[in-house]
Amino acid sequence: MPGRSANRRIWAAGLVAVLVLTAAALLGSRWRDRSDTDHHVATTAVSHVHGLEVNPADGQLYVATHHGVVRMSQNQASLVGDARQDTMGFAVVGPDHFLASGHPAPGQPGPAHLGLIESRDGGDSWQSLSLAGHADFHLLRTTGAITYGLDSTSGTLMASSDRTAWDSRSQIDAYDLAIDPKRADTILATTESGVQRSTDGGRTWQPSGGPPVLLLHWRDAEHLYAVGVDGRILLSSDGGETWSPAGGTAPEAPVAFTAHGDQLFVATRSGDVRRSSDSGVSWHALETSLS
Repeated sequence: MPGRSANRRIWAAGLVAVLVLTAAALLGSRWRDRSDTDHHVATTAVSHVHGLEVNPADGQLYVATHHGVVRMSQNQASLVGDARQDTMGFAVVGPDHFLASGHPAPGQPGPAHLGLIESRDGGDSWQSLSLAGHADFHLLRTTGAITYGLDSTSGTLMASSDRTAWDSRSQIDAYDLAIDPKRADTILATTESGVQRSTDGGRTWQPSGGPPVLLLHWRDAEHLYAVGVDGRILLSSDGGETWSPAGGTAPEAPVAFTAHGDQLFVATRSGDVRRSSDSGVSWHALETSLS
């Protein structure tokens, strides 16, 4: 894992040099190790964001952080449940149905790597599903009957149809992944050499072309959003074959991104979480102080 984390920081530094971005800081936030000293300090605000998803049960934004999962309503942010695990990978499967991975909270018994864990009550409680002690998914994506996870301990993209038995598909050093909502075998990955595409469930990859991007979200078959490495919000209606500017730019140093309806959400390295309803032309800061 240290070698792969170092590779990601080298990539990030290259983005800084070429595109005058603080991508090194972004990657440091995404791939921060559980030994960070501030993980032992009681947090009073959202920090170290690893993922954003909207829960269809309540329409609220849920934020995966270094200290647990946070629910963000219009003017309030609150930690969900009692679990304070370092939630690295995070995916919302359905109403109140979450998947996650990462590391246990300080003092919590169990292995250093959580493998795949699941909540069916909106994050109030979590149960282990598979690979405890063996996998640390820093990215989790699911569509249809397939769940994909990028294991940071080995750099392996893994896939499962039942979230119990896993198939190792390929080695890829990716910062973000997006799955075609209609074709579960079609995956896009953002890498230091540009966007890569797989049409066989992540077994093989080819350059996808188009502008270099950092973050992706496939809202539906006609709306694939991206945050370019230059900060522009981009939109593709043909699965990433062609891209056009959506309208605006992301806040500085984005680390997580999602789209829901006509809303875009971005979290930054500093812990800011912002919402846009005009394709990124303007952004509204959400409350990040924890109640």
